[in-house]
Amino acid sequence: MTTLKDLAAHLGLSPATVSRALNGFPEVGHKTRKRVLEAAERFSYKPNTSAKKLATGKSDMVGIIFRSARNLLVDPHFVDFLAGLSTGLAHSEVDLVIRTAPQGEQLAHYQRFVASGSVDGMIVSAPQIDDPRIEMLLETDFPFVVHGRTGDDVPYAFYDIDNDAALEGATSLLADLGHKRIALMNGPADMAFAQQREQAFRRVIKQRGINVPGRFVSQDDMSEDLGYQRAASLLGGELGTPPSAFICASTLQALGVIRAATEAGLTVGDDISIIAHDDVLPHLRPENFSPSLTVTRAPIRDAGTALADMMIALIGGSDPKGLQQIAPVDLIVRGSTGAAPNRGETAW
Repeated sequence: MTTLKDLAAHLGLSPATVSRALNGFPEVGHKTRKRVLEAAERFSYKPNTSAKKLATGKSDMVGIIFRSARNLLVDPHFVDFLAGLSTGLAHSEVDLVIRTAPQGEQLAHYQRFVASGSVDGMIVSAPQIDDPRIEMLLETDFPFVVHGRTGDDVPYAFYDIDNDAALEGATSLLADLGHKRIALMNGPADMAFAQQREQAFRRVIKQRGINVPGRFVSQDDMSEDLGYQRAASLLGGELGTPPSAFICASTLQALGVIRAATEAGLTVGDDISIIAHDDVLPHLRPENFSPSLTVTRAPIRDAGTALADMMIALIGGSDPKGLQQIAPVDLIVRGSTGAAPNRGETAW
């Protein structure tokens, strides 16, 4: 394995000059830097991480901490997001350090990362409206980017999708089709994105003069089983007149609703309409559902790639407020939505 001293001897330069050239120090001339970089590539030289950190103050690592409440390795949202994130960071030769923490202990893990200096920045996922992780990172002036956002005017870098427009489009579509009994299967109540989506949903139904009972709105982890349980309870009729349409926060929930509807003898697209948010997961394509699923669409892999680029720019000194992106969401209408069935739409 080629060492720094080997590279310096080959080039006839001092190890210090080679190190400065590799790390981009401005006092090294362009021709010398070019010679060093070409030789490093030719001899497959990889710098010692510890030595590089001493020289530059950078570890070339960023951290992310996920809740350990579920098995992330079988969560398709996590896997696709991580693929975009890790690939994006790898292009800049930055490593991703992944940790998990139990519910209620994430803040302590973030504090340990910051205090140790082992990473150059943090990626915050699944933000809450009043998120202590974000408050701590702002107070310590530690570089971080957020997957999502906690408000409309925030001082940090983030990538989010337009949750408001997504729910406005989905709810308006169902209202235009004549539905007055619309259920919202949302994400967890403490998540910022879930609150943004519910606010948009309630705004549209109020504008359309639609009354939605409390039992039609739920906040859960976005799993097929919970989607099935909620839908089966509502469609059974024991609690009152069932919904004629569902808006689901994920395609996993929609799978559960379809299963419950089938068991209740209902035909999706005729007796009941379903819209879901599609993160464009490679193994769960809504166009292959039967019938094909109407969706609000925004690839979650794009979020990982964008956050990687933002993290690299932030570490490089960019202004966080210049690194804020709200991605548009497509509404794709397919066979799972149809006109409201003409049977007691206003009866509760």
